[in-house]
Amino acid sequence: MTKNISLLGSTGSIGTQSLDVCRMHGYGVKCLTANSNVDIIENQIREFNPELVCLMNENAAKELKTRIADTNTKVVCGMEGLIECATYDGADTVLNSVVGMVGLQPTLEAIKAKKTIALANKETLVAGGHLVTNLAKKMGVSILPVDSEHSAIFQALQGSPNDKAVKKIILTASGGPFFGKKLSELENVTAADALKHPNWDMGAKITIDSATMMNKGLEFIEAKWLFDMKNEDIEIVVHRESVVHSAIVYQDNSMIAQLGVPDMRIPIQYALTYPERKPSPVKELKLSDYGKLTFFEPDYETFKCIDVCKDAIELGGLHPAAANGANEISNRLFLEGKIKFTDIAYLNREAMKNAKNKKDFTLSDVLEADSDARNYVLETVGC
Repeated sequence: MTKNISLLGSTGSIGTQSLDVCRMHGYGVKCLTANSNVDIIENQIREFNPELVCLMNENAAKELKTRIADTNTKVVCGMEGLIECATYDGADTVLNSVVGMVGLQPTLEAIKAKKTIALANKETLVAGGHLVTNLAKKMGVSILPVDSEHSAIFQALQGSPNDKAVKKIILTASGGPFFGKKLSELENVTAADALKHPNWDMGAKITIDSATMMNKGLEFIEAKWLFDMKNEDIEIVVHRESVVHSAIVYQDNSMIAQLGVPDMRIPIQYALTYPERKPSPVKELKLSDYGKLTFFEPDYETFKCIDVCKDAIELGGLHPAAANGANEISNRLFLEGKIKFTDIAYLNREAMKNAKNKKDFTLSDVLEADSDARNYVLETVGC
């Protein structure tokens, strides 16, 4: 059966690579969404002929509508338009690669519409938690991970006889551009320094999250929800080469890992072709090209954001949503040169601790916790 895709976040790094996979396998691209990049999405429209496109920015949507007046593509805008794309009748799979909390609501609506979810938006599970997983179970919807680490675990689990056979999961982390640095050495690093990732080509927000290792903390929370693991059974290991994308350990202490070159098109494609495997546009891994693979314990004293997330999921309730919301703002403020790199973890922790202690929460509670955390950061910084 031919897959028909609704791609949320088509102009970003994951989105453009997802289109590489769709192009290679002839998948139908029914919907595309972006924030405001009219030039890139116009080119995508002319190649893939989607039926519906959404730009979050209203002015950009108006400009796009004028530019593609010669096509049959309908243009919508804002959250309402994003949800329209996420629930579009002509698509059977929603690949959510938008960045940030904006991805939560369309994911929930896509699940209600019984779409298969290929999930690259970590905030959906970090902030939404049981709202997302419980709804997916109720609707009989599969959530297939696209993050390289969670895809690696998902792939390794295909050989698992049952859930009880898994002892723990291991999330690998590149360590980012500041691996080996101490906290005092990071006091005055710039955004330009933090954006120099050694292995991956990603957007600015995710690259800064990699530099602070907040991304690994968020992935820790995401892994808990995706794989229904206890916090103590999720381990983080720094692996500089980004060849081992993650692993699982069975009860007999056998370890199964997924390896590949650092190219997101492998996990993207597996989410779209699952349970099949097909040729991909990614080059074959040759271990001899690397010579050796290295592994280290994370430096929790320097990269304090990891423990912010671990503590948030231990506290549960709305604390993960608050940690994520705070990080979206502190990350942006650092990129704008308004705070120091070392301020990010402090602001994230304080905002997370300030969250309401509510375990049985609703979507509106999540959105309120997110807003409160963002405001807390802005007020603390004086912006």
